[in-house]
Amino acid sequence: MILSTLCYIEKDNQYLMLHRTKKKNDINKDKWIGIGGKFEENESPEECIIREVKEETGLHLKSYQLRCIVTYVSTNWETEYMYVFTSDDFEGNIMECNEGDLQWVNKDEVTKLNTFKVKYSLTNF
Repeated sequence: MILSTLCYIEKDNQYLMLHRTKKKNDINKDKWIGIGGKFEENESPEECIIREVKEETGLHLKSYQLRCIVTYVSTNWETEYMYVFTSDDFEGNIMECNEGDLQWVNKDEVTKLNTFKVKYSLTNF
């Protein structure tokens, strides 16, 4: 089982998106995703999202909200539980990311990007 986080950082009707182009053997290669990653040992979802956002963007989340937990089940991959957050309260300057290119994208343009297309059902909190 994999535990991970994902955060959609919002500003001026845009989301900060990561275009995954820099890692070899990347399941997310050439996809646009939010910011996040896998839990480290003994890490809570909140600790993970704060750390991952800082590592990938240089931003410090001042507040955030858990929106849902997504469960990925596949015959090809290990089951993953992803804690999905949003935040519009952060500080700092965006830095270069070693996993891809960070870009602010208008919310109404996100669905036009090359993202994962999966069948799912969501339970919101």
